[in-house]
Amino acid sequence: MQMGEEIVSGKAKSIFRTDDPELFVLHFRDDTSAFDGERVEQLADKGKVNNIFNAYIMEKLAAAGIPTHFVRRLSDTDSLVKKLDMIPVECVVRNYAAGSLCKRYGIDEGIKITPPTFEFFLKNDELHDPMINDSHIISFGWAEPEHIEAMKTLTIKVNSILKQLFLDSNMLLVDYKLEFGLSNGELTLGDEFSPDGCRIWDKTTRNKMDKDRFRQKLGNVIETYKEVAQRLGIDLN
Repeated sequence: MQMGEEIVSGKAKSIFRTDDPELFVLHFRDDTSAFDGERVEQLADKGKVNNIFNAYIMEKLAAAGIPTHFVRRLSDTDSLVKKLDMIPVECVVRNYAAGSLCKRYGIDEGIKITPPTFEFFLKNDELHDPMINDSHIISFGWAEPEHIEAMKTLTIKVNSILKQLFLDSNMLLVDYKLEFGLSNGELTLGDEFSPDGCRIWDKTTRNKMDKDRFRQKLGNVIETYKEVAQRLGIDLN
């Protein structure tokens, strides 16, 4: 597979063309950012850890019937993915109260949410990813009604799969975001699933094991990411 020009450079990943117009290379960099890019640092091994972690999760989800853009891992930092027409919406599920939910509603961190909440956010850093609803999505043409329902269904299905996966390794999947796109008209999971895009706590101690370690300057960010991977049985070598 021949890697071509870089076509997208995000906060922590880059996308490159290949000699197949329907396939891209997703490159995970060591860049780490928070607060819509206001704070940026390089953390050694981050790209490798997140790429391998993401490959593991995507394979688990595909085996459970979730359509994903992931094809295969190419190297420590690169994966081959399908071309998607991305929907500019983030789907967020919260199993425990944390982050912006606590600030918005005055809820204490750590409260178990039953049933889990589902929220849509517009993917737009300049606007700080505002919360949106079905009506906004339809009115502004960001997705078709059938895709809205499919995003909800798939996101909740992902929750049932991954919540148990982490629980079996003595961790709580607190919340997470997913992004979807269309591949030949089929709604397909895109982007990534790694400790960068979710919150994970130790079940016993409630120690934070995700990107909050970077946001809150708790230290040992990548070491903790590696511990999460090790608990799940992910081989990072």
